[in-house]
Amino acid sequence: MGKSTRCGQAEFMKESDIERIKMISSALWPLLFMLLLWLIKGVEEFIQINLSEFGLMPRTLRGLPGVFTYPFLHKDLSHLFSNSVPILFLGTALYYYYGRSATRIFIELFLFSGILLWVFARPGSIHIGASGLVYGLAAFHLLSGLVKKNTSQLAFAILVIFLYGSLVWGIFPGFFPHKRISWEGHLIGSVTGLLLSYYHRHIGPAPDRYEWSDEPDDYDHEQPPA
Repeated sequence: MGKSTRCGQAEFMKESDIERIKMISSALWPLLFMLLLWLIKGVEEFIQINLSEFGLMPRTLRGLPGVFTYPFLHKDLSHLFSNSVPILFLGTALYYYYGRSATRIFIELFLFSGILLWVFARPGSIHIGASGLVYGLAAFHLLSGLVKKNTSQLAFAILVIFLYGSLVWGIFPGFFPHKRISWEGHLIGSVTGLLLSYYHRHIGPAPDRYEWSDEPDDYDHEQPPA
């Protein structure tokens, strides 16, 4: 009895250690990305420069490089902080659920949302900040939780709604008439996240399987006459 109990505890500890290592490794790349955002802002503050001119300017050749630079630039520390925690949290979840495929998904979200923003956003505007990525990741996790039939992902989707459900107002410019927010970036990021979630619906965690689904039917079916 004692030996069996010790074996069970050892097995549980081993599983918990594996889960802890998986969680820590999943946070590595999102953490590095977040630190890069802070490093860039720190350089701006230290030498007193403003890199907003390198943001994304829709439908201009000058603003085209902004497709690659705009998520790294932020107006101020408050703007940066509001994006940092969601990037770390939602990015860690992406790597936790999708493993090696997460990098591909993140790059696709980064590039496609930027390209679509450059094509469709209002001319004459300048877009900076990683909030489009935040909206894209939130939308990705939300739809994945609804379509994958995986209990863990569904629970995380519900958590996303609970924590970030209010983000939906950020895609309607009328709710913030006196604030200069990139509502197009929020909207396009969300749409890109939904499209990528549907496109990648066959990768990542498998749907849950239940024992009763593999058992033979309990009912007696009458055989048709020969």
